Amino acid sequence: MSSIRPWRDIERRKSRQIMIGKVPVGGDAPISVQTMTNTPTEDVGATIDQIRRCEEAGADIIRVSCPTEEATRHFDKITRAAEVPIVADIHFHYKRALEAADKGAACLRINPGNIGSSQRVAEVVRAAKANGCAIRIGVNAGSLEKDLLEKYGEPCPEALIESALDHIKLLQDHDFHDFKVAVKASGVFLAVAAYHGLAEAVDCPLHLGITEAGGLIGGTVKSSIGMGSLLWAGIGDTIRVSLSAEPEQEVKVGFEMLKALGLRTRGVRVVSCPSCSRQGFDVIRTVEALEKRLEHIKTPMSLSVLGCVVNGPGEARETDIGLTGGGNGKHMVYLSGVTDHTVQSEDMLEHIVRLVEAKAAQIEAGEQVAFDPHASPIQAVEAAE
Repeated sequence: MSSIRPWRDIERRKSRQIMIGKVPVGGDAPISVQTMTNTPTEDVGATIDQIRRCEEAGADIIRVSCPTEEATRHFDKITRAAEVPIVADIHFHYKRALEAADKGAACLRINPGNIGSSQRVAEVVRAAKANGCAIRIGVNAGSLEKDLLEKYGEPCPEALIESALDHIKLLQDHDFHDFKVAVKASGVFLAVAAYHGLAEAVDCPLHLGITEAGGLIGGTVKSSIGMGSLLWAGIGDTIRVSLSAEPEQEVKVGFEMLKALGLRTRGVRVVSCPSCSRQGFDVIRTVEALEKRLEHIKTPMSLSVLGCVVNGPGEARETDIGLTGGGNGKHMVYLSGVTDHTVQSEDMLEHIVRLVEAKAAQIEAGEQVAFDPHASPIQAVEAAE
């Protein structure tokens, strides 16, 4: 059956599915959102506290660095405390991978070629198999093997892909197939080209990222351009937005990216105008306040906040709850796309928060469904009741 809005359809690349703990990655599973802690892993309390904040923000999988023996000594306390699967980030020291696998890691992030001999790779694979761990092969343009740099002269898509295929072969030679792969670069063009090439060469799940993307604003833009174009092309099974910002922000940006493409829905999707002199209220400050006040809402629904009647009514017709600025401090409120009532400026913020919370509760209780402006007339009436 063809879609009623084919211009919005994304045909995902077909891939094998693996499990990262309880989270399926690849196949037809939802695209999962990851982040990474930045606390010293040795400080178990601080690391668990940060994991809690990331879980609250919606993280599906969280990566924790294990650079030292001290970092893995109490790693089991972290994996037991976490409600989401924990990926152990390993570089060079294969024993850290063995320790993390034994202490509850759901996945090991390694470069098989960086941890030494084939015997060491075999030990890591044995530990992963014994503990039900997946492996994430992490190729990065900033740490390509010397022979590949000599061969190609610089980091290029072909070099990243060849590195990934070499690492894949190391695992397959040991009859290990529960892996996903990333070919990250800080350059958008390089990363996107490498992922496109790898997507054609392998059937394993792909972990997307524009590495070292930058700060909150610059990194969000770079990640959205690079990862967004890949996701739009159907490439990518799990994502991490790499920002010089708190990990909770990475999670929020990742979800917003997926929501914009219709690939995941979580929380309130806000449609708002940039504001101008026509605005009937301070749109920028109102949206800032609403986004903060509504962070606790996990139920997928939509809210439009527009300053005037030029585009306000049209946007409100597409959202669960709409607010359009009017004159003399009196503003129009729309429910399920229909004009419903007015609210005064001084009551506006609290009123909208109450409406969103009430609608979310009704959706969760099965008394209503999120508004779909493209539903049939009968469905639209049922949704509004």
